[in-house]
Amino acid sequence: MKSSILAPPAPPTSTPGAFLLWGARLQWRTLVWGLVFGVIWMTAIALVPWAIGRGIDGGIVHDDGSALIRWSLVLAGLAVLVGGGGAARHWFAVENWLSGAFRTIVVADEAVTSRGQEIARVLPTGDVVSVASNDMEKIGGVYDVTARFSGAIVSYVVVAVLLLRQSVVTGLVVLIGSPVLLALLSLIIKPLQARQAAQREEAGRLTTLGTDTVAGLRILRGIGGEDEFVGRYAAQSQRVRLAGVRVAGYQAALDASQTLLPGLFVVLVVWIGARSVISGDLTPGELVAFYGYATFMSFPLRTVTEMVDKFIRFRVAAGKVQGLLRVESDHLPQPAGTPFPDGADLVDPDSGARMPGGRLTAIVSANPEDSAALAGRLGRLGADSAVTLGAIPLADMPIEQIRAHVLVNDPDSRLFHGSVREQLSAGRSIPDTRLVEAVDAAWARDVLLAQAAGLDGIVEEKGRGYSGGQRQRLGLARALVINPPVLILIEPTSAVDAHTEARIGASIAQERQGRTTVIATVSPLLLTHTDHVVLLVDGQAVAAGRHADLVREHAAYRSIVLRGGDDE
Repeated sequence: MKSSILAPPAPPTSTPGAFLLWGARLQWRTLVWGLVFGVIWMTAIALVPWAIGRGIDGGIVHDDGSALIRWSLVLAGLAVLVGGGGAARHWFAVENWLSGAFRTIVVADEAVTSRGQEIARVLPTGDVVSVASNDMEKIGGVYDVTARFSGAIVSYVVVAVLLLRQSVVTGLVVLIGSPVLLALLSLIIKPLQARQAAQREEAGRLTTLGTDTVAGLRILRGIGGEDEFVGRYAAQSQRVRLAGVRVAGYQAALDASQTLLPGLFVVLVVWIGARSVISGDLTPGELVAFYGYATFMSFPLRTVTEMVDKFIRFRVAAGKVQGLLRVESDHLPQPAGTPFPDGADLVDPDSGARMPGGRLTAIVSANPEDSAALAGRLGRLGADSAVTLGAIPLADMPIEQIRAHVLVNDPDSRLFHGSVREQLSAGRSIPDTRLVEAVDAAWARDVLLAQAAGLDGIVEEKGRGYSGGQRQRLGLARALVINPPVLILIEPTSAVDAHTEARIGASIAQERQGRTTVIATVSPLLLTHTDHVVLLVDGQAVAAGRHADLVREHAAYRSIVLRGGDDE
């Protein structure tokens, strides 16, 4: 059971029903046990009116003490079944809920981890966040209610048999009236579903807006745009509130109907039953039993209604999860190929650039987008990379192999909530001495000094407690700790001062000696420490060589790296 939750097979993305059956197959044992105890529990409850009625007729009306004792013992046995069966049913219901909810988190996490870039292009951030905060609970809820739903169906059949055996007319009133009540409730359920879906959409937009606002809060304050975004957030909050009010009206009507309609139904049954007793068609005990049946029938009716309501919520939630899962990776799966050609040259046919293996190479361009695009192709971040490593196209390598050997570090390195140690080790088991060495190589010791607990100090989400330069250097330290065979750095010192930048350039050259490293930069303080430089003009490699030679011999290069300085 645990293995199916921790590593479930790929779920279907066709329909919510297929997703429901997929989850049911993976936890069928607990679902079956929940069904068994749900049937025992609710059937025992359904039989209580029958036992009470028989006890009244046999023990009280006919003044039979032994019959009274016998039916009292039957009631005691039913009470044991109700208590024991209810406890066991609840146990498996909770396990079913947790299994369905947790499995949703697992498959969503796998999708975001493996296709995060692609998902971010297709879906708003709010939709992704809502899967973990909302949808998983609704998906687990439908598995939770299955035990009670199965008990409701079986107990309904048991009561139907008992009713028809005692009075066909009164039995038909109860049996036909219950589905009629359910049909009346369905008039509310359909518009409720549409309004729940609309609320889910508005809430997702609000989460996306909030995430984007928090991420850019420093910039917004700097340009005086904070009030504008606060206004937008407030307006979207009102749209979510109005959508919630529209849902609440129908939800309140559904909840009220679940109490009012069964109550009216009980009154009708008792009135018919009382007339049958007066006419001699029913005994007093049978009337009490009929009253108990009518009261009990509201229980499975509410359970069926709850199942319908939870399935509606499930359909909306499962549709969102499947939308996330339907986002395809830019990289088609490839069979395992030859071992990674460590130390081989990287060649980009699109630009004509060649990055020698085992050396520190810089990409220089007047247009930063061209340098970043080439860096992305070198790391196969997109679907259209024609780059080769040695004689092997990256497109022919399994993406897992590339991610394990090639690391692209952009200037806006993502930091997550946790300790500094967790940020640097990235889930690996790395000695603290090595972590500190990488911090020093990135000239980020001030980050540790700012933390009283050092490596155990807590980093806020997205590193909000640090300056831009501190976040950038901590991200660089993490890349140096991982120490991949191929490291690609995009503007790694754009947020630091010149003095620190020069020291970082020397550290990178020393740390990465003998390993393939590519830096997209125009900083002469970094270029001084490189072994090889590729100059891009309009995205094409037009010159290559050592930094000093290009400064002396190439006017375009000199203009870029010296910021239009002396042309001599």
